[in-house]
Amino acid sequence: METFYYEVVSIDGDYANLKRTDIESDELKLVARALLPPEIREGSRLKYEWMQYSLI
Repeated sequence: METFYYEVVSIDGDYANLKRTDIESDELKLVARALLPPEIREGSRLKYEWMQYSLI
């Protein structure tokens, strides 16, 4: 499985916008907050591995 790294750019209700940080990309990924760790804030850094997000 591949590992991806993201930063939480914004939180809008039940969703968060994530930006990839391990590659050059301006594209945002909209993810339901239910899939993310509950303690995330704007600026939090996340690792996506084995279909699971975790704080780093």
